[in-house]
Order: sequence, then C-alpha cells, then structure tokens
Amino acid sequence: MSAHQAITQEQASRETPTDVPLRRVGLGSLLAATARCHPDRIAVIDPADKPVWSGRPAITWTYAAAAEIVGRLARGLRGWRLAPGSRVGICLPGSAESVLAILAVEAAGHVAVPLPVSWDEERLLAAAQGATLSAVLTQARLGSAAPAERLCSVAARYFGLRYLAAFGPDVPDGVINLDRFVLDGPTEPGHGAAPSPAGLVTFAGGDPDRPVFRNGESLVAAAAAHLVAVRAEPGERILSLVGPHDLRGLATGLATALVAGATLEVMPLFDGATFAAALARPIPTHLVAPAFLEKNLAGRDLPPDLRTATFLHRAPARFPGRSRVPGHPQSVRVDTVIDAVAFDETAILSGRRGGPGDVALVLGKPERLALPANLMALRRDPDGRLAFRGQACAATALQRGAPRDAAAETWRETPYAASLFAGLATAIEMAPPRVDQPVPSETIFAPA
Repeated sequence: MSAHQAITQEQASRETPTDVPLRRVGLGSLLAATARCHPDRIAVIDPADKPVWSGRPAITWTYAAAAEIVGRLARGLRGWRLAPGSRVGICLPGSAESVLAILAVEAAGHVAVPLPVSWDEERLLAAAQGATLSAVLTQARLGSAAPAERLCSVAARYFGLRYLAAFGPDVPDGVINLDRFVLDGPTEPGHGAAPSPAGLVTFAGGDPDRPVFRNGESLVAAAAAHLVAVRAEPGERILSLVGPHDLRGLATGLATALVAGATLEVMPLFDGATFAAALARPIPTHLVAPAFLEKNLAGRDLPPDLRTATFLHRAPARFPGRSRVPGHPQSVRVDTVIDAVAFDETAILSGRRGGPGDVALVLGKPERLALPANLMALRRDPDGRLAFRGQACAATALQRGAPRDAAAETWRETPYAASLFAGLATAIEMAPPRVDQPVPSETIFAPA
C-alpha cells in the first residue's frame, strides 16, 4: 500500500472525522519508504532541454538513486557548522537538483527556504535578512543568468550568510562545488531522514518581507488534501509547469508525487515544443499548470494518457464559467479538470470541476468540503471572509529566532471573500476592511 492509499483510506472514513489520526511524516521519510519498497521506480525526471539552459545533463532519477544522493548531501550539510534547524536557502530552478536539495536540507535537520531564481539581488538580500539564512544552495548558470554570482553579492552585504554552494559547471571561486560535494562524500546508502522534519519557509505573495513557516507534516497534509481531488496512483507522473518555490508549487508537485509514490517532472523554463514532447510520452500523467494556460489548451487534442489537468489559481482570482466542464467546446479535453486555489501560503483548496467537490460549490457552501476536519476545515464569516483550520493549513508568519509550529486547531483568517451567484463562487476577491472588532461567526462549517 502506498502512502497515498493509506492517507486516502483514512480520509474516506467520515463517521468521526475529527478523530482521524494524521501520521507524523515528512517528505524525506516518504522518499525513503518508496526507495526501500520500489527502488527502481522513477522519482524525478529532468526536462529534456536542461543542458541548453544550465550546462548540466538531463537525468532520470530512480527513488533509490535519489535517496542515496539526498543522503550524501545531508551528511555533507551536517558537517557544516550550522545549528540544528538553521534556515538554508535553495535558489534553484525546478529541476532534479531543487528536489534533491529540499529533501537533503530536511534530512540534515534544517529548514529549507526556496528562493525563486528570478529574484534580483535586492529581493534575495531582503529574503536572506528576513529569514535569517545561514546558507544557500544554488546553481552556477541559468541561461544567461548567473545565480551563484548574484548570491555572492548578497553574501558580501549580509554577513549572516556563512555558506554558499552551487551546482556547476563553472562554479565561482569561494563557492562550494556541490557536484564535488556529492561525488566525494560518503558512499554508504543514505535512506535515513530526520526523525522530526524541521519544515520550510516560503514567502506570502512572493514578497521577501513576508516569510511564512510551515512544518514538514503540514506540507504532507496539504498534499494529501490535494490528492483527494487528483487521485494520482503510484508510478504515474506529475508533470508540473510550476516551480517548487511556494506552497502552490510544492503541495501540488513535489509533495504530491512523494505522498502518491509517483514520478515528478518539472519544466522550470517553458518551451512549447519541449512541453508537447513531454506531454506526449506514453505514461499516465497528471498535468499541473498555471490557470492562465487553460485557454491555450482548450479545444486542443491532448494525449489519451492525460488523466487530469490541474489549473492553479492564486487568490484573488476569477473562475471560468461552470459551463466549461469536460466535453464543452471551450474546455480542456481531458476527463477530469481540477481547480486548485492558493490562499497565499495559508491553504490550497482543490476540487474536481463539475463534481460534488467543485471549488465553486465548496466556497458557496463550506459544509460541502469532504475532508476530515483535522486535515482541513473551511469557514465563511458573516461578512464573507474565508478562514481555514487543520493540519494542511498550519502555517505561521516567521519571526526572528527559532520557528515555532503553528497550532492546527487555530482558525486562520484570510483577507479574501468569495463572490457568489446562485450559490456558486464566481471569483475570490479582497474582503472589505473591517471597521469594528470582528464578531465571531455563529456557524462554523466543518465536515460532519
């Protein structure tokens, strides 16, 4: 039985949802479990055009190979003079290196802090200061850009950044070469993971001044909630056009693949021909794409192996008309279309379009959310403002010093409200500011 199947069985038992136990697992433990049971299953696939923009080979990693490299990286990171739970930036595109780095930082007992490679020096500096980074893992070349050199400039301005390491080729002087780091490291199998995953830090709204901490269990729970809609099976492929830089990309990509025991393929730099070739490969596939790409895919003939198409929205957002369900001329020609809405770094709400869990239906009537209450619950206050509770939403604004886990039972208000028409949400908009002290909602919608 895969981790996904176990979690789904727990979710299917709805008699006493608040009593459903949520397993204490992190991403590394999921990787290690699949590596032990299915070592030859494919874990990560690099995009075919990777050598063009990185100078690095495109590699297909099995779960066993990925676990070994993660173990080597983690042992090397533990050799650095960093306190347990230190924050380590990961400034990499969504290739295999970013996946291995995130898992290695967790396995070393530190906090991964994904940093978009598109950020300029000023934003990287603000993120390093706000998240108090002690180290950064990056890449020497990305097309015409040089992320490692950019971060050297950041390190010169922020003295708390003690270690800077990069994957090659052409690693700058003074930067640790991660390729040698891996090759020269210990060779014994490294399937272990940290006993208590430290977690990760992302940035609300892509703002480097708004870091948010989430523990590893919360990320796994967010992926489990998303998988209820996607239903990916072990060995199937998650093909994502969204990088692992925030909750939206992590929960629907890397975390979903590891919980399901599936394969992850990420395309950090979009190229139409490369995407078409990747999509056409004969393997059961679950596509993850930004919502604006839906209109580009609508009406096109898509491969028969495409099981689902997930379109990621970021609040505030407008939803396509509910007439655009599978079979409609303006819809994507795939059996299942999934809408997934990111409420900043608080929650991901996913649902199958046209089904009972349709996001438009759930936002109109939160009692329709068919998830265990301790995994995710949704509340709509009298003024329409939305709030979330549960393990999948357990995140908190990062404060300087040691991060503290957020309580899963605490309601987290968002600044958003749903615009309704005939009981369906047509959009998510910014809620009007509250003039007076908020009045507690008399009705809390949670699964019964």
